[in-house]
Amino acid sequence: MLDALDQQISNEFSASFSYLAMASWCEHRQFMGAGHWLRLQSAEEYSHAMKLFNFVLARNHQASVSRIDNPGGDFTSLLEVFEAAQTQEQAVSRQIDGLFELAFQEKVFAAMAELQWFVTEQVEEEKSIREIVAKMRMVKDDPSSLLDLDRELGARAAAPQAP
Repeated sequence: MLDALDQQISNEFSASFSYLAMASWCEHRQFMGAGHWLRLQSAEEYSHAMKLFNFVLARNHQASVSRIDNPGGDFTSLLEVFEAAQTQEQAVSRQIDGLFELAFQEKVFAAMAELQWFVTEQVEEEKSIREIVAKMRMVKDDPSSLLDLDRELGARAAAPQAP
């Protein structure tokens, strides 16, 4: 269980860096609202990593972070950026589900309680990104609609830190 938690800490940091790469792509192309949204998402993923990191330490184990690969950052459109974000969130949901299943099988009840927060959080994460992707698919390449959507993304407020 400990190795799996350590791997998820690294996965969350990797997701954070991936969102930063996406933000960079967006802001370089003057999609500042999307960049803002993605920067906040990066910070949120970082807080998720730290929540797990702190949990491992609270359980009297040394937390470990493995190597994080370069997240890349070559996209052809704003839609492609957010489709990549959606794919990433779906992968994280599968990772969290796997962790929860492992905790259940090994009867690590403290981990199950901690991971329940993540299960609920991933439902929210997937819903949010799914709505953005749907809107982007609707507007396609219409410049005025993309600017409106970018403005909407820029209005995102920072989420409270993970408890």
